[in-house]
Amino acid sequence: MSEPRIRVFYNSFGSGDLYDLIAEAGGRKFELVFLDGDDDSERCSKIAECEAVICAAAPLRKRHIDAGTRLRIVHHQGVGWQDTTDWQEIRRRGLPLALTPEGTTIGVAEHTVLLMLAAAKRLPYADAELRHGRWHVNTLRGVSRELYGKTIGYVGMGRIAEAVADRLKRFGCAGIYADPGVELPAERACELGLRRGALDDVLRAADVLSIHVPLTEQTRGLIGRSALERLKPGAIVVNTARGGIVDEAALADGLISGHILAAGLDVFEVEPPAAGNPLFTLPNVVLTPHISAGTRDAMRQKMDALFTNLSRFFSTGTLHNQVRFP
Repeated sequence: MSEPRIRVFYNSFGSGDLYDLIAEAGGRKFELVFLDGDDDSERCSKIAECEAVICAAAPLRKRHIDAGTRLRIVHHQGVGWQDTTDWQEIRRRGLPLALTPEGTTIGVAEHTVLLMLAAAKRLPYADAELRHGRWHVNTLRGVSRELYGKTIGYVGMGRIAEAVADRLKRFGCAGIYADPGVELPAERACELGLRRGALDDVLRAADVLSIHVPLTEQTRGLIGRSALERLKPGAIVVNTARGGIVDEAALADGLISGHILAAGLDVFEVEPPAAGNPLFTLPNVVLTPHISAGTRDAMRQKMDALFTNLSRFFSTGTLHNQVRFP
């Protein structure tokens, strides 16, 4: 007689092909429970049936955790747990929280470079104008930029920022990074054309500012009005980390005034952003809906690693990439 399958609730609402991919990765050991709609009452009723929950962009809140009376583990699909889980409640319940660093680095690094290039060349504006019959063959020459020879300022130097620097080295870019918790080995920094400095050094040197830190109480609003004003005129701002790190109102003001040449954002202070967000009206902004890690390739890698970890936990009680709560 076969063992009963372990029921795992997927907290985000997705498409059928996404659910198929996740269920395939879960294999025979796990029974996946998915949402039929983006509905909180359905979340609470379905999580009540499950021993594990996978969370990602849709936040896992206290009401969901309270409903999950059978839960034994919370597993994050990515690494940004600080703002997507009620970790205080998870800790109070005595549940382990594990992360999935696999599958994120390449997608986010590539998307960061994509936003830099698209912002520098005003790609969405040029594309939209052409589709409306407006041929800007000369209009953008005065504001369009190349990445070659530019200094990239990195706020944070984890594995994603390092992967971005590795790719941009081939574009002829050097860089400076600020990260109080990370200092690259001298040989690696030399290889990538990077030097370390304080945040103020990064802001003043950057032709392109790239954000790569988690959203915490210490980083919320870190790139605010004062920081943006310290950027050199004509700098580009790119954020693929978390929206609350950058003050959107101050960024919009800088883009309107021309102090900031362009911006590329994959993340927002409120997701999804309100329809009246002033960034939506600006021609010098590239916007994507928090999709930098959202590739099929990344998802396969994430799910393979995640279900390997869940299998390990339910078989042996051991767990990789477990969060040590503050």
